Amino acid sequence: MTNKQLKRLAQISSLFLFILLCSFQPKKEKGWIQLFNGKDLKDWKIKITGSELGENYKNTFRVEDGLLKVRYDEYDTFNGEFGHLFYKHPYSHYKMRIEYRFVGEQAPNGPQWAYRNSGIMIHGQSPESMEVDQDFPTSIEVQLLGGNGTDKRSTMNLCTPGTNVVIDGKLVLDHCINSSSPTFHGDQWVTAEIEVIGDSLIKHFVDGKLVMQYTQPQLDERDATYQKLLPPDGNKLLKGGSISLQAESHSVDFRKVELLNLGDDCPESW
Repeated sequence: MTNKQLKRLAQISSLFLFILLCSFQPKKEKGWIQLFNGKDLKDWKIKITGSELGENYKNTFRVEDGLLKVRYDEYDTFNGEFGHLFYKHPYSHYKMRIEYRFVGEQAPNGPQWAYRNSGIMIHGQSPESMEVDQDFPTSIEVQLLGGNGTDKRSTMNLCTPGTNVVIDGKLVLDHCINSSSPTFHGDQWVTAEIEVIGDSLIKHFVDGKLVMQYTQPQLDERDATYQKLLPPDGNKLLKGGSISLQAESHSVDFRKVELLNLGDDCPESW
């Protein structure tokens, strides 16, 4: 083997070793990003069922008193206008922290299951790819629930519109799975945290305590959006996607919507 060939082999070996080491490098924390500026809905996109992207039907999403609010005071009745507020950037590896509380009464004619019900949608499709009459983005839903004052009702549950996950090594086809969190009655603020590592691991925390974890988020072959959203390479695992906040017929406040992007030193082309 010539010196030139040996040099080329050494270069290839060094590159392979760097890629291998890079794959096992811990993600670097680059600082918390405030997704909500406390003043307006800049950097967010609104999509409400039955309305075009960007149309804020009956002022459902608004900012008042430094809070991001979901409100239904301009509705005569709720007719399935499920809303989602999308952040402008998709993410893959990150930590997210949100403080939320349920307030007031549910909108007239809101479905029973949506009482004190909202959510954080992660690994979701883009709002641009949603149909006008589509109720929920295909995504992983970190479900937020409030108690009725009497019964037990966990929060930071898992729901899977158009998706599935793996828990304890088994593919789970149930639509919603409860977490181990306590119940939060009344209008108290609750701190919700999510840790997302691509398609490898997702964890839910309530007030700093782990209440649920799962792996391999993926598109559900049974869902109508499957063929539309399946990438050309046929890999149905979800490595990242949009983040959105839900409006499901009950008033809710959000504050301190922040994200810690876990950077990757490896070039995206790898």
